[in-house]
Amino acid sequence: VNKLGLVAVSNDLPQDITCLAADRMLIFASYNNVLHAFARNKEVVHTYEGHKARIHLLQPFGDHVISVDVDNVLIVWNIQSEEQYLQVDFDKTTFAVSAVLHPSTYLNKILLGSEQGSMQLWNIKSNKLLYSFPGWHSAVTTLEQAPAVDVIAVGLVSGHIIVHNIKFDETLMKFQQDWGPITAISFRTDGHPVMAAGSPVGHIALWDLEEKKILCQMQDAHSTAVAGMSFVPGEPLLITNGADNAIRVWIFDGPGGTGRVLRSRMGHSAPPTKIRYHGQNGEQILSAGQDGTLQSFSTVHEKFNKSLGRGSINKKKSKKKGLKLDTMALPPITLFASEIAHQSDWDGIVACHQGYITCTTWNYQKTSMGAHKLRPEEFGKHKPIDIYATAVDITSCGNFAVVGLSTGRVDVYNMQSGIHRGCYGKERAHEGAIRGVAVDGLNQLIITAGSEGLIKFWKFKTKDLVYCTELSSPSGILLHRDSGILGIAFDDFSIGVLDIETRKIVRTFSGHHGRVNDMTFSPDGRWLITSSMDCTIKTWDLPSGCLIDCFLVDSAAVSLTMSPTGDFLASTHVDDLGIYLWSNRSLYSLVSLRPLPADYEPSVVTLPSTCPVQDVDVSGDEETCDEMIEYVSPEQLGEQLVTLSSLPESRWKNLLSLDVIKKKNKPREPPKVPKSAPFFIPTVPGLTPRYIAPEEENDTQSKVVNLGVLAQKSDFCILLEEALSTNEYTAPLNLLKTLGPSHIEIELRGLAPEGGGSVEVMRSFLRMIGMMLNKKYNFELAQAYLALFLKLHLKVLSSEPNLLEEASSLSTQLEETWIHLQTLFNQSLCVLTYMKSALL
Repeated sequence: VNKLGLVAVSNDLPQDITCLAADRMLIFASYNNVLHAFARNKEVVHTYEGHKARIHLLQPFGDHVISVDVDNVLIVWNIQSEEQYLQVDFDKTTFAVSAVLHPSTYLNKILLGSEQGSMQLWNIKSNKLLYSFPGWHSAVTTLEQAPAVDVIAVGLVSGHIIVHNIKFDETLMKFQQDWGPITAISFRTDGHPVMAAGSPVGHIALWDLEEKKILCQMQDAHSTAVAGMSFVPGEPLLITNGADNAIRVWIFDGPGGTGRVLRSRMGHSAPPTKIRYHGQNGEQILSAGQDGTLQSFSTVHEKFNKSLGRGSINKKKSKKKGLKLDTMALPPITLFASEIAHQSDWDGIVACHQGYITCTTWNYQKTSMGAHKLRPEEFGKHKPIDIYATAVDITSCGNFAVVGLSTGRVDVYNMQSGIHRGCYGKERAHEGAIRGVAVDGLNQLIITAGSEGLIKFWKFKTKDLVYCTELSSPSGILLHRDSGILGIAFDDFSIGVLDIETRKIVRTFSGHHGRVNDMTFSPDGRWLITSSMDCTIKTWDLPSGCLIDCFLVDSAAVSLTMSPTGDFLASTHVDDLGIYLWSNRSLYSLVSLRPLPADYEPSVVTLPSTCPVQDVDVSGDEETCDEMIEYVSPEQLGEQLVTLSSLPESRWKNLLSLDVIKKKNKPREPPKVPKSAPFFIPTVPGLTPRYIAPEEENDTQSKVVNLGVLAQKSDFCILLEEALSTNEYTAPLNLLKTLGPSHIEIELRGLAPEGGGSVEVMRSFLRMIGMMLNKKYNFELAQAYLALFLKLHLKVLSSEPNLLEEASSLSTQLEETWIHLQTLFNQSLCVLTYMKSALL
């Protein structure tokens, strides 16, 4: 309530939730005849099944929860064990339960209201009817506990509110509303004796309980019935919600006791018909709905959502009349176009309304309807019934609006002044109704489509006809300004793509089996995404001319728009109030964009919900093709290529200068061991007590151990010895690759006879280097290891003829490889130098 922001979203239930209630730990929600309990606002922890009909009343009650279905069966459930504690069947003709309340301080008792008007007080522990209240000959719609003990408020179908003492069965006061049945009641608990009541038309009445009279009326708090209302305990705040898809927080801090809206969250109260991304950052979606409003939704955070309000012929008169009696309201917006280029200077949105000739402008910055009404001058006095605006576009500079009419006429208006700037064609641009208009990105061309089947290209400024092409009747057009590609939807459910440079149809797509509702291009112009009444959403790849994605939804998508940043596709659907966002998987993962087969059967995809989906992967099995498997580079691309290892430089680069590094890193002086004094200091035996002087440690013993005696062969040595017979050198090489620089040096030192090795092992090492040079892989490691080996064992090498022979053959091999590499390096350097100097 503090910010009216979303705190948590639960996992979804299989059907629409029809009933909701909460206690201090759990939230109870029912659909059809099943009741669920949610814990931590997220997952379902309990399920209660046993009702035969739809549940319509819920009442949490200590360790139990009470549910009543439309067949008049009341069940008391034990919350933890999910078992039925009690079931009571009522006769529909004499007592049809319509309201449930637990009066405070009444232990184990519930009060039931009926459609017959009578009320009953039951003890559910002993299953006894304690008392029947005769009622007021009118069905009870709602029961609410007053702040005083024993006192409850009863709302009736007749519009009466009875404040009744149930202890003595006497009525304390009676109020009446003129707007039909009472839908909700709530009491203020912050010291003011005020009761609020809601009505089916959206008004709220506030009653003063001390004066026993009406305090004030809040007209049009909601545009539809008030569904629920609740005062925040101890605060002058009232929360209300209604079927107009709005939740509002009212604060009572002004004179006269009336409330003002403190915070509100709302969506469309009727399904949106057209959505378009506004601006280039991909953060706002403009949406026009059947409720007549134009709203902006943010994809970043709901606090940036705003409503631009309803269209109106005369704003001042509309405000005086209020929502209900407003005869000045314009019909819903069917099409609109927006541009941000000059939106801070003048109106940046132009919209046409259902069956209405006048186009309206809207200001995004001021979040209101704009200053101008765009219509041809000859219709200034009288408004024709059968002529209306059918297509609209706004130039990329934000200066001009182009409007097409059902008569075939196309007009241009200035957005700043609202002045008519001319029309295309002598009298009209087309014989039939205009099905679409589009202006290119540089205001050079304007393209119009008529229902008679012609698409015409006009010069924007001189208004001359440049080109005309005949096609089967188009139902709508959409231009991607950056690439100059025009998407055309036809009445035969096919889609054409026209290049406005060559003015030829470059692609034709057929595959929809219903009217194409809307089209949108990806920001780079490579994809055309279309939605149709056959409930499919298809993605066509324009370069290859193939269908690359197709999925089914439960209800057909009415409008589509792709984010200018390419991350989301937004859609609205038939009879659905929400705007759904689909994420572009090709941005986050490797997706195969191969054409779908001709016999491809699309799978039904559930619409995105607010909750994060855990285990559903909508991609299905068709995506897992060979291209999807991640490419792993082989160890060596080709045997003739010189290949380096993937080891970090620190493992091989500094092998020759290890002694220098060790010298640098050597501590200044060795660490000193503190001489620990004994606990009892010993004394010299004698008459006078004298302490024994501490003995000096004798450091005479030599610390040099004769390794020849204790030397054990290292793993590397053993592997090299084995390799002499098998001629397989991969194992010793792999071992060497895992070691650090100083460890490598120790291993290579140990190969010499004085280090515990032998001439044979040294020979084996040289053969290993030979094998590396032969295979041309781990090239830099071979160089580094050989250099270190030569540095350490040059003396031994020169005195042993076997080793000399091995080393000389290695030398020629090394030279061959290096000359080959040198040639390649020189060639590349020459080309590079030539490029640099030639370009200068």
